Formats: sequence, structure tokens, C-alpha cells
Amino acid sequence: MYSYIKGTVEEIYLDRIVLENNGIGYEINVSSFTAQSVQKGKDAKIFTKLIVREDDMSLCGFASRKELEMFKLLTSVSKIGPKVGLGILSCATPPQLSAYILSEDIAKLSKCPGVGKKTAERIILELKDKVDKESAEFEATLFNQAPTGLELDEAVEALLALGYSNVESKEAVQKFKKDGLKTEDLIKKALTYLMTK
Repeated sequence: MYSYIKGTVEEIYLDRIVLENNGIGYEINVSSFTAQSVQKGKDAKIFTKLIVREDDMSLCGFASRKELEMFKLLTSVSKIGPKVGLGILSCATPPQLSAYILSEDIAKLSKCPGVGKKTAERIILELKDKVDKESAEFEATLFNQAPTGLELDEAVEALLALGYSNVESKEAVQKFKKDGLKTEDLIKKALTYLMTK
């Protein structure tokens, strides 16, 4: 029904944004990556998917077509709904998810919110022949080394909440990602680094 919506970002939350277009505020459920990619008061183009249920209608939104396509693939897997689909997309980028699926990395998929071992196995089984092999990122990236992607993501979000930019936050977290720190210690180290820059 809606391919995308262009408008001004009025509100940003961890899992949704409000986009105003022609005087209408659209509440759109998003991944944390999409939430981090937009700025309050700035214009944005969000690719959308309308979710219709018996008792509810909602919009899911994505910063890129690749993210939208990955969401469609994930939610085509039995027992994965929109909420879990967005949770998985908050855990890793589409190219990283493609790599996890192609390399049958159950451990990394299982770390995504709402995904257990059985669900991870089902994702691999149903999507291995459908994901984009060309764009898969197998090399080491910010979100697929120890500590876990979720811990790195949480540390970046904490720094963003403290007013640091996306670039500064990711740079600081990346600097200490190999130290094997948990979220809290990772935030402390990253903060110390940013304050002494």
C-alpha cells in the first residue's frame, strides 16, 4: 500500500519514530539502526511495510530497501512476526545477517532478541537460498565480534543518549571491542576515551 513516506522526523524512540507528512504524523516501528540513521527535525525517506492484523494495523519502516527486503525475508519464516523481525535487524545489518545465514552461524543469530536456537536453525534452513549472497559481509565488522553485537549496540545507544554523535559513539566503542568487556565497562571505557579526545 505504501512504498515509502517522505517527511520530517518529529520524534525518535528506540523502536519507533514519528514522521510528519502533510500534517499527518505517522508512527512507524523501526530497527535501532534506522532510528539512529535519522535526526529529529530533519527530512527523511523511510521505506515502509504495512502490517495488517485482525485487531491492529501498523507501519514498519526502514532506512534502506535492503533492510526492508531482509525484513520481508525474516517475517516469511514461520513464527517470526514484525516485532522479532525488527529485533533481529537491530542486532545486525542486512549484509551481516546474510553472512550469518550463509555460514550457518546459529550462535550469532541466537543472540538476537526473540531468537532461540530452534528459530535460528529455521531462519538458516528457510532463507539460505534466498538471501543476497553478493552483499553478504563475512569480514570482521563492529557488530560480529566479541563482545556480542547486542552489547556493542547497547553501548553505542548509551553514548548517543548522552549526546555524542553516531560517528563518535561507534568509533569509541570500536576502539575497545576486542577487550572482551561487558556493556557497562565498554560504556565507561568509551566515555573516558571521548572525554580525553
